[in-house]
Amino acid sequence: MTSTDENGSDRRSTHWFGASGRSGMLYRSWMRNQGFSDEVFDGRPVIGIAVSGSELAPCNAHLSRVAESVKRGVWQAGGFPLEFPVMALGETVLRPTAMLYRNLLAMEAEELMRANPLDGVVLLSGCDKTTPGLLMAAASTDLPALMITGGPMLNGKFRGEDIGSGTHVWKFEEEVRAGRMTEADCSFAESCMSRSNGHCMTMGTASTMACMAEALGMQPAYAATWPAVDARRYAAAQRSGRRIVEMVEQDVRPSSIMTREAFENAIRINAAIGGSTNAVIHLLAIAGRLGVDLSLDDFDMLAREVPTLLDLMPSGRFLMEDFCYAGGLPAVVAELGELLHGEAPTVTGEPLGAAARTAECHNREVIRPIDDPLQPAGTGTAVLRGNLAPSGAVVKQSAASPHLLVHRGRALVFDSPEEYYAVAEDPELDVDADTVLVLRNCGPAGYPGMPEVSNVALPSKLLDQGVSDMVRVCDGRMSGTAYGTVVLHTAPEAAVGGPLALVRDGDEISLDVPARTLTLHVDDAELESRRAAWSPPRPLSDRGWVRLYCERVLQADRGADLDFLVGSSGHEVPRESH
Repeated sequence: MTSTDENGSDRRSTHWFGASGRSGMLYRSWMRNQGFSDEVFDGRPVIGIAVSGSELAPCNAHLSRVAESVKRGVWQAGGFPLEFPVMALGETVLRPTAMLYRNLLAMEAEELMRANPLDGVVLLSGCDKTTPGLLMAAASTDLPALMITGGPMLNGKFRGEDIGSGTHVWKFEEEVRAGRMTEADCSFAESCMSRSNGHCMTMGTASTMACMAEALGMQPAYAATWPAVDARRYAAAQRSGRRIVEMVEQDVRPSSIMTREAFENAIRINAAIGGSTNAVIHLLAIAGRLGVDLSLDDFDMLAREVPTLLDLMPSGRFLMEDFCYAGGLPAVVAELGELLHGEAPTVTGEPLGAAARTAECHNREVIRPIDDPLQPAGTGTAVLRGNLAPSGAVVKQSAASPHLLVHRGRALVFDSPEEYYAVAEDPELDVDADTVLVLRNCGPAGYPGMPEVSNVALPSKLLDQGVSDMVRVCDGRMSGTAYGTVVLHTAPEAAVGGPLALVRDGDEISLDVPARTLTLHVDDAELESRRAAWSPPRPLSDRGWVRLYCERVLQADRGADLDFLVGSSGHEVPRESH
């Protein structure tokens, strides 16, 4: 058995399969029970295929088929592909939120990559948290890696109208509550909304993070937008299988792809596509694993020059299938031109701008030209600061109501979503259109896991009056498919003693998005008095993952990673076990 490739360089996998004596025999012999022949142990690159598919994660349920395409490409290029499962995080099913387990997925995948005889990895993701979780793991181990996301569902179709996953859930819920839609019609619309494999076809977090993987250079051009059932996705997976073998031979690692310039590209592209606010937390966490200097303020500064070009739900009218046919992400990259670092490297071996040079836009309603955007520059995700959010908060301007971007109102405070929904239908609730709903204890440690509960449905009393939006302030997150004037990720969170914990009913709160401020109009002396009387909520669990998570999770402005996972750990070969 050889332990080197044709260039004489040591391969990681040969410490297992190229070992002599009893150790090598044990490693090889147990692999043989799967029917592998001698030549797979000849020192060729061993490629792991991390599959986050599961029937409990509907968006990712088809990834085993994608893995088969990757394997074909690996075999073609002379590699040895080995599929392995990683946690499937379906935001659609998991309680209290898949975000509670993003860091656990990242930890699990990191350890699996490090502990096994892998020279490179193809990451197969789909639903919201699987994409950042796997990118975090790849950043930590820094093995040659690339990503293929599972792709969006086909457009939803209901009575001749395109409907979007998530976005129309919120809309239909309001229609039913307002008596404009029957329960039977709403039930029928469910099957019309989700009619193929794939993740949300709106520009929710899943689609956003697929685009971020492509923008960062970790996913091949166009792969973010092809529908899950499109044959081109499987062809891209096969090509990626070939490419990862080349990346191992060329020693191309995530740290050489996901540079500061790549993150700047991702932030600006996120602004142009009207992407989810959740991208802020995930990009911060990935950057933290790499040691890239990235802060919350970078998202505001870098996005201010970028208009919203993509007319997709929830900010616009169209869906991911339309985006694909209009030209995909390379067409957006081409439109942004010099706003991006076009020479930033990608996993394809070509710079980000290479695909853009030949990209064409086939539908100017979907992808707007930069001189005629959907929304002007400076209307993307804004970062707010003030005495209510000393470490920052964010608001998605493109999903907010313009008349509420500068607003002052009295607070109506709830300590949990459950507490709010217990009274949301009460016609006597002391609330009006100017009220600022404050929802707290929904942050990383507070809920735990920072769930997507911030965009609580409006009180029935206001819906009956025709009110369609109001200011909401929360330390939790909002689904990328959602909309409304909702201040998110308020940090520090209430559960660790952030100012949100000190707000009381009737306090005046000012939101001024153009000035980037969020202000609680209570004097410092009164706040100190309230702080002295405040006590932290009791821990939600005294065991297992939840305890570890709550004790070690960072705040939203630092990506909500675990403090001991920040920074790359490398892919050193573990000690010999035999």
